[in-house]
Amino acid sequence: MPLDQAHMWKRRLSLFYAIVAWNAFGGVCYMIYTGRNDWAKFYGYKSDEEAQLPQAIRFAKQLNLPNAKVLKFNGLSKTDEYELKDMEVLRPTEGVSNEDK
Repeated sequence: MPLDQAHMWKRRLSLFYAIVAWNAFGGVCYMIYTGRNDWAKFYGYKSDEEAQLPQAIRFAKQLNLPNAKVLKFNGLSKTDEYELKDMEVLRPTEGVSNEDK
């Protein structure tokens, strides 16, 4: 393929991709504006009780990990830490060391 023809097709494809991306962005903004930002719940793929679960438990179920350690970060600082045992949240007791147990 000649170089000038390749540049022409590159420009056409770039314009096509830009239009598709802009429309997809507009669709997402419209869904959020109309209150359908949780599309899985809106279309019935997720039940109400499943929507109430913390995101860590939903991901653990999806990945089939009944026991996991969850670390939550905000920026570069750790905000929370707990363990999942059989999909139940176990928080460490404050002030009790491993030697005291």
